[in-house]
Amino acid sequence: MYLGIDIGTSGVKAVVMDEHDRPVAEAAAALAISRPRPLWAEQAPEDWWRAVEHALDALASRSSELMAAVKAVGLSGQMLGVTLLDAADRALRPALLWNDGRATVECRELERHFPDFAGRVGCRPMPGFSAPKLLWLARHEPSALEHARRVLLTKDYIRLRLTGEAASDRADSSATLLMNTAAGDWDDALLAACGIDRTVMPRLVESAETAGILRPECAARWHLPRGTPVAGGGGDNMCAGVGVGAVRSGDAYIGLGTSGVYFLANDRFVPAKSAGMHTHRHAVAGLYCQHAVVLSAGESLAWVGRLLRVPALSQLIAEVEAAGLTPADTPIFTPYLGGERTPHDDPTLTATFSGLTHATSPLALVQAVMEGVAMALADGHEALIESGASIDEVSLTGGGARSTLWARLVAAALGIPLRLPTGRHTGPALGAARLARHSIGGPLAVASGNELTIVPVEPSLREQLLRKRTLFRKHLRLSR
Repeated sequence: MYLGIDIGTSGVKAVVMDEHDRPVAEAAAALAISRPRPLWAEQAPEDWWRAVEHALDALASRSSELMAAVKAVGLSGQMLGVTLLDAADRALRPALLWNDGRATVECRELERHFPDFAGRVGCRPMPGFSAPKLLWLARHEPSALEHARRVLLTKDYIRLRLTGEAASDRADSSATLLMNTAAGDWDDALLAACGIDRTVMPRLVESAETAGILRPECAARWHLPRGTPVAGGGGDNMCAGVGVGAVRSGDAYIGLGTSGVYFLANDRFVPAKSAGMHTHRHAVAGLYCQHAVVLSAGESLAWVGRLLRVPALSQLIAEVEAAGLTPADTPIFTPYLGGERTPHDDPTLTATFSGLTHATSPLALVQAVMEGVAMALADGHEALIESGASIDEVSLTGGGARSTLWARLVAAALGIPLRLPTGRHTGPALGAARLARHSIGGPLAVASGNELTIVPVEPSLREQLLRKRTLFRKHLRLSR
């Protein structure tokens, strides 16, 4: 057995995987985002830890025999966050998240200071990434940065609590924009430009390398064997790639979670210099990964659910799927609730509904959100193709993959069949478990014979979305 823990934006998922790649037990705990000012997005690191405790307590209670058989632990987590800890490893302030847009000015300054910034790190500086946010802290909260003795990513804070080790993998760390991505090491000039040095940064390991040993008290609490190794793991995007089997050059997947991530594995380092794209190291040795990102995917659906005061998203989705609406029945939604990354690279974009009439129903609003996210992902698909990528088939993972309707809409918007692999709902946690297995000598690839569903491109639905996408693009000006 292998345990994968994913610290996402909206919640923590923990999965026990058997030797045949099958999830045999899982548990989850919810997280909330704090938005104290426009463009800000924060979470308290202690909330991450409490959510991990809750999920692992549930697994230990319900599946103690499985937990006792765990051979290794892997970690996955939301990327790009900035967690500042003092000398006692206490958080100095809430962590700045990947969808925080406050550091626009700092992005321009970093690009002026480093003309070949994208060539060093894999993309242009964008507000959600760690480097510009650290520079913002140096300018606006210098005391917090001066007292910081550790700067950690989300999952690496949990590693510190689980093992006492301050370590990070090169895949997740390559997305901080503080690393020379091709070399796989911290870049001292970039660190200095952001007001820190490598003494506060974690040591770097490979994703499938043991990065620490579980503390005895943690092992006892959760019925795990003493001395259980904890692997390096990776960012949630990389781990989701491992979870759905995107482990060879040319493999692609879409993660439909809080954000929408379009991920392509590549055996070449292809720095992204435009269109809000970014390139990092994959959790698979020797591979890189290109990303196109929609910042508000599942978050848009959660937002409209709150707007309509529906207590459960699953209920909302079921009602929409039963309604049988077509794109002709729905308004247009641009899903830019918190700005947008690909292809616009603009944190000031706002979301819009247009084409509303007296006949527009609440369910039509919900389906419009799902269509808008699908069309935004099609923008990301085009950006990847324009970078030279060739994509014939895409896997779908994340919470949004539970919806048959949303999968059909995404397939139609892209014009490409979607693969729905086993474990797609727990992709990052499952990928972390596979990396844990690999760290002690086991295979990384998905076991053969796992269940797979194909979502075809429906010609009539694709035609309707193509017509609607023309209007979607015209209404972009309303979002500015």
